[in-house]
Amino acid sequence: MVYLISDSGFGGASSYGSSVRTSSSKRDYDGAESPRKLDLDGLTPFEKNFYVESPSVAAMSEREVEEYRQQREITVEGRDVPKPVKSFRDVGFPDYVMQEISKAGFFEPTPIQAQGWPMALKGRDLIGIAETGSGKTLAYLLPAIVHVNAQPFLAPGDGPIVLVLAPTRELAVQIQQESTKFGASSKIKSTCIYGGVPKGPQVRDLQKGVEIVIATPGRLIDMLESHNTNLRRVTYLVLDEADRMLDMGFEPQIKKILSQIRPDRQTLYWSATWPKEVEHLARQYLYNPYKVIIGSPDLKANHAIRQHVDIVSESQKYNKLVKLLEDIMDGSRILIFMDTKKGCDQITRQLRMDGWPALSIHGDKSQAERDWVLSEFKAGKSPIMTATDVAARGLDVKDVKYVINYDFPGSLEDYVHRIGRTGRAGAKGTAYTFFTAANARFAKELITILEEAGQKVSPELAAMGRGAPPSSGHGGFRDRGRGYGGGRHWT
Repeated sequence: MVYLISDSGFGGASSYGSSVRTSSSKRDYDGAESPRKLDLDGLTPFEKNFYVESPSVAAMSEREVEEYRQQREITVEGRDVPKPVKSFRDVGFPDYVMQEISKAGFFEPTPIQAQGWPMALKGRDLIGIAETGSGKTLAYLLPAIVHVNAQPFLAPGDGPIVLVLAPTRELAVQIQQESTKFGASSKIKSTCIYGGVPKGPQVRDLQKGVEIVIATPGRLIDMLESHNTNLRRVTYLVLDEADRMLDMGFEPQIKKILSQIRPDRQTLYWSATWPKEVEHLARQYLYNPYKVIIGSPDLKANHAIRQHVDIVSESQKYNKLVKLLEDIMDGSRILIFMDTKKGCDQITRQLRMDGWPALSIHGDKSQAERDWVLSEFKAGKSPIMTATDVAARGLDVKDVKYVINYDFPGSLEDYVHRIGRTGRAGAKGTAYTFFTAANARFAKELITILEEAGQKVSPELAAMGRGAPPSSGHGGFRDRGRGYGGGRHWT
């Protein structure tokens, strides 16, 4: 049986009784007002608070806590916020989790983990705002493993205990890799549910029973409607990259999915940015949440990335790209972003005809082809990859030295995420952006991001930011130092 309940996320009379909370007032969201008593008849009670503060954390004074949060740019909101932990031992993870952490060679918790783990382990709803690459996947996965191990074993026909929703296949696959690695010691099974591939293997995984499901919204709804799984046992729900899911138009699917999950679940809501749409969704589905922000809540780019913006006309772009590749190509990985799938394929075809080792990745490619392109790029066999925004988030490829925005994205958030594919894990990176008259409305905000990161703003871009018409676009990147020379000489 599949529940299809009201879109409120807290059910309707059909499954959970009529006495449920549907208010999204500020008072409810801030936790100043208790929700009306939920009718949970027939639903098994479950445990979700597993946090025991260690003596060393308990001994931290308020001043020490404040200093630690300031040093690591941690901002918190909510009632009874737990103190951050400074070491893995302070979290109180079971031995089987600690062994995996030790095996992975981690030195200390990242800021989002230091503050997010105690929050998640306390069983409360949580909003986490942190950029990709901040360690947020483990910030929710390790508490999820603790949560699963405290619940009764799955019975035949049971759906998952943990559900992680993600916007793209690539991100879902990466989350599952971490889930498999850290869940193996306690024999926790997980599966990845996404479109673009045959359903058979995914259906078999679900029917055998898995504790953790990582899914993109569309394919999960397919599985629910075809009765291949159900969400009756989900007590730990994660929305990863919630802002991206809303950008991609998944809100109706998210509401449909959330309406099928028991209302007293624990919900963890992760986002790199905090636009009004994301906040609105959080108000609907979270009760009395903690909120933790890593870094400034204002949009800003990674300071380890050098940003160059060139004012060009649309017709100049391809020649500019080739000149730029001639300057920078040294065998390093280069990621080029386009707005459309068609543009991606056209530019890739042209580059290959001109002798450049390029492959493309976008939503119309089959999953097998996307996996192959990604593996060729990761291995450096094809050091140039063109991509639509499907690769802008959740794509974790080490050593991308250059990002090129051939087309400027539709938002500054996407700009920050695209260029964030370089300069990861403490490395330096460089981003080049082609900016046309059609992008002029973004000039002012782009200048703010450049200035905050200490980057040079060209006179042409500054003029655009003041509302002046763009010049013909004679800027260039030729002074960045020579690389291999022309693409035809690539071997």
